[in-house]
Amino acid sequence: MQHIKRRKTSEVIIGGIPMGSAHPIRIQSMTNTVTHRVPETVAQIQSLADAGSEFVRITVNDQTAAKAVPEIVHQLRDQGYNTPIIGDFHYNGHILLTKVPGAADALAKYRINPGNVGKGNKRDDNFATMIKVAIDTNKPVRIGVNWGSIDQQLWDAHMEANGKRAKPKSFNEIMIDTMIESAERSIEAALNLGLGKDKLIVSVKMSEIQDMIAAYERVAQVVDIPIHLGLTEAGNGIKGITCSAAALAILLQQGIGDTLRVSLTPEPGLPRSREVDVCTNLLQTMGFRFFKPSVTSCPGCGRTDSDYFIHLAQDVNDHIHQKIAEWRPKYPGVESLKIAVMGCVVNGPGESKYANIGISLPGMREAPTAPVYIDGKLATTLKGDNITQEFMALLDDYIVRKYTPK
Repeated sequence: MQHIKRRKTSEVIIGGIPMGSAHPIRIQSMTNTVTHRVPETVAQIQSLADAGSEFVRITVNDQTAAKAVPEIVHQLRDQGYNTPIIGDFHYNGHILLTKVPGAADALAKYRINPGNVGKGNKRDDNFATMIKVAIDTNKPVRIGVNWGSIDQQLWDAHMEANGKRAKPKSFNEIMIDTMIESAERSIEAALNLGLGKDKLIVSVKMSEIQDMIAAYERVAQVVDIPIHLGLTEAGNGIKGITCSAAALAILLQQGIGDTLRVSLTPEPGLPRSREVDVCTNLLQTMGFRFFKPSVTSCPGCGRTDSDYFIHLAQDVNDHIHQKIAEWRPKYPGVESLKIAVMGCVVNGPGESKYANIGISLPGMREAPTAPVYIDGKLATTLKGDNITQEFMALLDDYIVRKYTPK
């Protein structure tokens, strides 16, 4: 597999978890519960952590939310969850962090949006207050620039200057210029106030894919602190997943990005952790990290007159989902296991040989047998009514033999 050279960054430690180019690309997510409803917030954080989120951000928008933070963190720790909790601040963070010191202490990181910390002199004072708290509590800060809440004064200045150009830039170009300058100014101000470079992360999130890519490519050229990737307001369902994967993959392929979040609009009946599932699958399919065994399965075509391979592929995925928590500690490296479940002779044997263990089920007018390949060699041929059970047994046996520590 081709090795992607990551853009070199400083290291930032968040709640004991290191982040930066020398470390794996980290996954984070955000709750959508009302923060001060402690049981609901704790339960959702646990579900996000169980899905693979290494950091979880919560809204801290008023004093009731801020006062709930220590109890949220306390309950999580009591239940064995050490996931770092990040505070998301807008408008009144300078007040909440000073009036509720317990929240400032309990949070592992603060997210500051330079576009809504205040106006004029108050903006600088409010920003300085938050940075001072971060210094006093030894906590890192993400400078989170977002085009939906851009620094209005800086935007107005850019627009005024653009109006005087012989060839004015487009609206989108001015927006990106403003975001990059806002990020640079905020980073410089934080450093001048005494916050260490090892306590800074930056993001420039947008909802238009091409603009978001351009913004991140530019900010990556002018700062060497870790970058948080995200396509903000991506939408829901297939649209949100596709847009997020397209945008993030392009940047990750360039070595840009040290942590990421997929922001999906919630859908009725689906868990919040779906956004974490997208992150883990994206990083795994691109070869950056491995979280669970992967299953390659064919889409079917006119050669496949049986749906047996469809059900077997689903059964294998369900088996992995049920067993992965047990497998990880017992069988180190099992996350990188490759399994193939194919439906006919065209690509079936080839994919099965490429996988660690694979099965090629018979297609239309093929012999009613299913060859199983293990580590590239034909191991056995299954037939009859118990193919699923027999293949599962072969899979479990392979995992024990292959990944049991010697």
